[in-house]
Amino acid sequence: MSERGRSSISEEDFERLQRDYTDATEQFAAMNEVLTALGRSSSDPDAVLDTVVQSARRLCRAAAGQIYLVEGDHFALSSSVGLSDEFVAYVEANPLTLDRRSLVGRAVQDRRIMQVSDVLIDPEYGRLDLQQIGGFRTLISAPMMLDDDVVGTLSLFRTEVAPFDARAIALLEAFAAQAAVVVRNVHLVRALEARGAELARRIEQLEALSEVGEAVSSSLVLDEVLSSIIMNAVRFAGCDGGSIMEYVPEDRSFSVRSAYASSAELLRKLRGIRIDLDTTLVGRAALEGHPMWVADLDTVELDPHLQLLHDDGWRSVLTVPVLRGSQIIGALVVRRKRPGGFSNETIEFLETFASQSALAVWNARLFRELETKTAELEVVSQHKSEFLASMSHELRTPLNAVIGFSEVLLERMFGELNDRQDEYLRDILSSGRHLLNLLNDILDLSKVEAGRMELAPSTFSVSSAMEYGLSMVRERAAMHGLTLSLEVDPTVDVIDSDELRVKQVLLNLLSNAVKFTPDGGHVAVVARRDGDELAVTVTDDGDGIPADDRERIFESFQQGGRGTQREEGTGLGLTLCRRIVALLGGRMWLESEVGRGSTFGFTLPLDGPVVAQAPQPAEQANLPVVVVIDDDRASLDLMTAYLDGLGVQVVHARDGEEGLELIRAHGPAAVVLDIRMPGLDGWEVLTRVREDQAMSAVPVIIVSILDERSRGMTLGATDYLVKPVGREELVGALRRVGAVHSGSLSGRNGRLASGPEEAG
Repeated sequence: MSERGRSSISEEDFERLQRDYTDATEQFAAMNEVLTALGRSSSDPDAVLDTVVQSARRLCRAAAGQIYLVEGDHFALSSSVGLSDEFVAYVEANPLTLDRRSLVGRAVQDRRIMQVSDVLIDPEYGRLDLQQIGGFRTLISAPMMLDDDVVGTLSLFRTEVAPFDARAIALLEAFAAQAAVVVRNVHLVRALEARGAELARRIEQLEALSEVGEAVSSSLVLDEVLSSIIMNAVRFAGCDGGSIMEYVPEDRSFSVRSAYASSAELLRKLRGIRIDLDTTLVGRAALEGHPMWVADLDTVELDPHLQLLHDDGWRSVLTVPVLRGSQIIGALVVRRKRPGGFSNETIEFLETFASQSALAVWNARLFRELETKTAELEVVSQHKSEFLASMSHELRTPLNAVIGFSEVLLERMFGELNDRQDEYLRDILSSGRHLLNLLNDILDLSKVEAGRMELAPSTFSVSSAMEYGLSMVRERAAMHGLTLSLEVDPTVDVIDSDELRVKQVLLNLLSNAVKFTPDGGHVAVVARRDGDELAVTVTDDGDGIPADDRERIFESFQQGGRGTQREEGTGLGLTLCRRIVALLGGRMWLESEVGRGSTFGFTLPLDGPVVAQAPQPAEQANLPVVVVIDDDRASLDLMTAYLDGLGVQVVHARDGEEGLELIRAHGPAAVVLDIRMPGLDGWEVLTRVREDQAMSAVPVIIVSILDERSRGMTLGATDYLVKPVGREELVGALRRVGAVHSGSLSGRNGRLASGPEEAG
């Protein structure tokens, strides 16, 4: 300052200004130090609080400073400077309480800065025990506010009677606010750490559940799945061992199926005792339908199962029932070598594993039942084939005699016949030939169903085969004044297929057309190229077939009512035709309008039949298609078994890409879709189906182990079923979308109650 400036103020004012400058510099340095510390508060919050206390003590010229945090009804000394070890230990042993006996308590209750000039003359001050140890006289305390909550106080004291001035009070208030920010950060960091630890634990649990779910969905080897379940259950429940038991209803007891971290001797003993439903902890938990535990086996009466565990050194046990609805499937048991209870989180976690166990056991049982039924059906099929072979031998011999002798007598080889004898013999001959045709159709149908019909591919003329079929019905057509016509695409000369079977199909369709066309009508045969296929149609102008009957007439022994019948049919002709066409690699269809006639058509590949392809079952040939997309073979088998006999054709896909191709190719009545698949998962398949205009209308029923119904319905699923899915659930869903007829009966040989007579 210049001499002129100094001379204009007094020496006293100059010293005061100098002191204010020094104080401001110190305050700035202290605030900068605190702000720098706040920047690292998340890594070392205690150090920041120490910095705040030290700065407040220095700038306010106090003997000591403390930060107290509110914990319930008392205060905890969090940070201090200038206190003796004796004082700190005494405060920790005799904490300040949340009342007016201390200045800290008053500041919190009144939510403002409080000061006592001399505690020795303050009638309200009640902690003179601390005064005697600390020697303080003047106290000041500022509440640390977080929003509307007081989380603690920043307090200072002096050992002489020297009240704090306004400057010190303002500084203390500022430092208290900064300390409150640090406490807030501490709370946030601790909450974040706790949340992070919880999320890490949840992720581990989800990974364990995912591993178990994968095992359940990918394997039907029950012991392998149960071993995975009990291993993960023990590990993530923080236990030392465990076992999974299967309930045996006939014996009302439990059998140990799998164990983890158990000695071979213990496992042998567990499998050697009776774990009764009515008298054991395991049984009581199953009967009551909720988990039960024993925190210390030394303190309870022991049943045979618990006694065995106690003798082997185990001290605490938790048993979780494995249930499917109200049905007892088994029990999951975890145990520790030490006493102690089990948290709700552990119990809830193990209940999830118990539900996985129920699913695994249920799937294994269904698979065993399916294997048993399959074996039984194979035996039945073998017996049927043997019976048909025997029937063929036993019936053909007398039928040959009936037909042969009828023909001989009708040729008058043994004399003349009167009119009635002639009529009766012709009836006998017609009936014999009808029985022989029926027998031949049954045998052919049996061969197709059993996969034993052998094809004999050859190259033959399409025109010649069509002409042959017409020649076989021309006489009958002429008797009723029917006109026959043939049109063959000139670009189609020859075809590679089974000539005998193609003629058999064509002749059956022509016979039906002639039989059900009124006198004077017309029957037309057209053979044309359709891409890489030959398409053959037989059209008549008969009475037509009602819409309700158009599918039934393709079923075995169903006869279509198409006006007055002049000749009885076997009821197997169209069924056999459809199977043969499918075996040859083609398809068959029907178009009809009541009062305007019918068109039966079939296609054949021009490059020959797919001889190596397995024949389709009788119930699946040219029926409404249901595409099942699932990468698990056992699930595909199970879904197919569920849909067997319901009048649908089941087409399999083992991944998403193949599934999309099948949906595009078949335009199915419905799609049954799994979610968890390698490559293209079910969510992506569903999304692509709904985005593709050609597929968007196809109903998609999700059948998955994932319980995410809302997501599935949002993406456009028609229905959502969670595995394990029973037959009634799946069939019900398919009925709701119209893929399965509401009148379909359950069972392999289920039929509709009645049906029209077949045309042929």
